[in-house]
Amino acid sequence: MMRIGLIALTLLVMLWAVALWRAVRNETRAEAAFPPEGEIVLVDGIPVHAVVMGEGPDVVLIHGSSGNTRDMTFALAPILAENYRVIVFDRPGLGYSASFNPDGETIEEQAEILQKAAAQLGAEKPIVAGQSYGGSVSLAWAVTRPDNFSGLVLIAAAAIPWETPLDGFNKLAATPTGSATALPLITAFVPEWYVEKALDRVFAPQTAPEGYAQHFGPGLTMRRASMHANAKQRANLLDEVRALQPRYSEIDVPTEIVHGTADDTVGLDWHSYRLIEQIPGAELIELPGIGHMPQVVAAPEVAAAIDRAAQRAGLR
Repeated sequence: MMRIGLIALTLLVMLWAVALWRAVRNETRAEAAFPPEGEIVLVDGIPVHAVVMGEGPDVVLIHGSSGNTRDMTFALAPILAENYRVIVFDRPGLGYSASFNPDGETIEEQAEILQKAAAQLGAEKPIVAGQSYGGSVSLAWAVTRPDNFSGLVLIAAAAIPWETPLDGFNKLAATPTGSATALPLITAFVPEWYVEKALDRVFAPQTAPEGYAQHFGPGLTMRRASMHANAKQRANLLDEVRALQPRYSEIDVPTEIVHGTADDTVGLDWHSYRLIEQIPGAELIELPGIGHMPQVVAAPEVAAAIDRAAQRAGLR
């Protein structure tokens, strides 16, 4: 029995060594295939990745959960760059921006570091536009840094405390044990085609447009550190939104809310219908039949909402 146990232990150690080797290899390949699109800005010594394009009034774009700058640069940023100076950030711990809070960066911490990065790039009072989780960060920016933005655009934003529990994967991935055990196996053995197929569930009822996966770089999302950082942020988000919500009435800049009527991830009825009642003067744009990714599948409509916010703010 002892011999069998030793053999089993040896096989497990060998499997684990292979998994770690494959995880490092896959991460290296992903970063080589999808390098930083822009520049690294140091904010209080913390690296923040920013893509800057175009000229005109400043617009900051903030991506959602598990994302990176490439989600915004696929469709929306190029449209906006015709009339604006667009700054697209990787949120902390994702893409090529560093994580700095071992417990998970709060939405207020993310708003602070991104606002400081924008200021270093010369954008003192930009229009701030965020999608999904990025919408939560944008709301935190609006509430906690009111002197540092001119307008707010919320795209399928997670804004109202919800009742559904955190999914099992993110519960596990947020823990040190899950990060050390499950995530290396996922990075090592889950193929990119599976991740690309999963993108269609995020886009439902639409599918990911042709070329999106090749531009977005699913391998960046599949890195161990990125999955762990994202999961910790997701695990903390509900309490953070619950604490922030009572202050939405303090937002006093032009606000445009964009939401698809077919969004099953962040529901229109639960979030944006309630949010519009809490931000004075906010306008809601419903996109018939559109799911959770308007910044990709309805980019012109989102750009038009940013135009309206700019006009209302006197920037256009």
